[in-house]
Amino acid sequence: MCHYKHIERSIGEYIAGRYRRAVEVGIGNNPDAARLVAAAGALVLCIDIRPGIRHEGLTVVTDDIFEPDLRLYAGADVIYAVRPGVEMVQPLIGLAALVNSDLLVYHLGCEIYGDGGEVVDCGPVLLHCYHRRSP
Repeated sequence: MCHYKHIERSIGEYIAGRYRRAVEVGIGNNPDAARLVAAAGALVLCIDIRPGIRHEGLTVVTDDIFEPDLRLYAGADVIYAVRPGVEMVQPLIGLAALVNSDLLVYHLGCEIYGDGGEVVDCGPVLLHCYHRRSP
């Protein structure tokens, strides 16, 4: 899978260059984007539904976006997910709206949700912005 690492690098660099308080949802075993965001000083938290996930230098907590603990996301200016299941997108949109955060998603393959949201070009990959925070 290392030939895909340019995807995570592009996502991490894009988010690190534009946001100050980021939350990654569904980090799993792929911390590359989060590490870049954290190195820029912009990563607040990583979330996964599975307990026990650890990545050196990152704070990873367990939460279920279908029943989220809003305190974990409060103050984030962006929530992002790399290759989430399409069933996760609607709860992520609702969560971003509740905490007034941008929502960026990099989809698995050709998956998109609904109309695909606003397409954001971050170099060699495309992100989908499904929610924009209000000023």
